[in-house]
Amino acid sequence: MNTSGNHTGDTMFPARGVRAKKSLGQHFLHDAAIAQRIVASLSGTAGTALEVGPGMGVLTALLLQRTDITTYAVEIDKESVAYLQTRLPALGGRLIAGDFLSLPLADYFPSPFAVIGNFPYHISSQIFFKVLENRNRIPEVVGMIQKEVAERIACPPGSKTYGILSVLLQAYYRIEYLFTVHEYAFTPPPKVKSAVIRLARNRVAQLDCDEQLFVKIVKATFNQRRKVIRNSIKALTGTLALPAHRYFSLRPEQLGVAEFVELTRIITPFIMNYEGGRG
Repeated sequence: MNTSGNHTGDTMFPARGVRAKKSLGQHFLHDAAIAQRIVASLSGTAGTALEVGPGMGVLTALLLQRTDITTYAVEIDKESVAYLQTRLPALGGRLIAGDFLSLPLADYFPSPFAVIGNFPYHISSQIFFKVLENRNRIPEVVGMIQKEVAERIACPPGSKTYGILSVLLQAYYRIEYLFTVHEYAFTPPPKVKSAVIRLARNRVAQLDCDEQLFVKIVKATFNQRRKVIRNSIKALTGTLALPAHRYFSLRPEQLGVAEFVELTRIITPFIMNYEGGRG
């Protein structure tokens, strides 16, 4: 569903609470209606939720009201941490002062947990790559990100915006583009529109191919997306003659997850031979 989030809403927390820092990509959500829609989009089936970058706690306060979720938050900004400790004492020791990207998730969360947040634009891709690394412990993600990135992640094959994150996330998650959020819902307002997406873990425990090679092939082909696949994978296959197959004459945006899995199986023996020959 693509519904414009254009409700002007009440401001939940005063903008003077924490100074927004450009270096951290902070744009604090102040629209109560949008915040409520984001929190309501989380199913809560995991029973535990980790909010990434709570800022001034607009989402956090609503998450803490849900009796079906135990809420944690990780925040890198010391000023935000101090503000949240005062403003939301109910969060208690579940407020983690640190960087989500370097957080040892297995140490904090031995059981499955959901991820939610208004993700900083400049690290949103890194956040999703970390989710992928921990996909077997993260069954659900609800995130607000730049609209263009959300469209890229959710779009099907055949689109010019379809790319590396599209394939890798769609391999393990069902993805829904939920709604668009306009600039004036934030303080300070960003220069671009935002969007909220939801990722729900699918039933694929493991791809039917070498998963590490699958990732290498996806990255290699999209890093040279103007080339046909036969040419873009030469860095992996060298000068070895590849078998005849229609995939090699296509460009990467023409392949879905299933086709990339099949491509990986086709190429695997040639990669092994090539790497063995180099050794």
